Amino acid sequence: MARIRVLVVDDHRIFAESLAAALAAEPDVEVAAAGSGPAALRALERAAAESRRFDVMLVDADLGASAAQPPRAVQVPEQGEGEGGLVDGIALVAGVRTGQLAVRSVVLAERDDPSRAALALQAGAAGWVAKDCSLQRLLAVIRGVLRDETHLPPALLTGVLRELTAARKHRTESERLVQSLTPREREVLRCMVAGLGRKAVAERLFLSPHTVRTHMQNVLGKLGVHSTLAAVALARRAGVGPADLARDVVERGGQLA
Repeated sequence: MARIRVLVVDDHRIFAESLAAALAAEPDVEVAAAGSGPAALRALERAAAESRRFDVMLVDADLGASAAQPPRAVQVPEQGEGEGGLVDGIALVAGVRTGQLAVRSVVLAERDDPSRAALALQAGAAGWVAKDCSLQRLLAVIRGVLRDETHLPPALLTGVLRELTAARKHRTESERLVQSLTPREREVLRCMVAGLGRKAVAERLFLSPHTVRTHMQNVLGKLGVHSTLAAVALARRAGVGPADLARDVVERGGQLA
């Protein structure tokens, strides 16, 4: 009998242990647990190295939240961000996708929230399930996502579709603004996404700091924003990645201006 390997990720020990015990009672399910995002990533990486990959990760949407600091919507981490960006369960899902760890993620939530469910799907989750659902429902979702199905509560479908449509429209507008930049301005923007300041950008692109300042001002103006942080956020929505800081730039100032 093929066994389904499940990783439960929840920092509420009693809930995690109870859920793991219930799932482990199934003859075809093998369960492990982790109490934090970094611990989950280590467990996934160790299992992959030992050729014993997990099939499904069940993760608390509010992982790490406390009563004094309620959960908040998170920015899905971009490629290359480390464990410090793992704010909650949704960010953990994105971290797993970034690490290319072959596991289906299902988010367990205490309440229905269309905006966070949409974020979870964008992060790479295959399902959003209520924490108080029946064991049979959860098992159906686990087996369903292994067949490449996506599972959402029916009551959330309309709200999630609305959120995803709005996000797609926002991304399209961001892409249009980025396309209005010159090749050199796009290279400067990628350096800004990488976190480089004006002097570092000048050294990397073999330009004077004054020229870089002009390019940065042009970038902000064309993108319709007033700060570097806003420009970086818009660039990320448009899919603009950071400059490759490990690679030497061979272009000279006049070639891409």
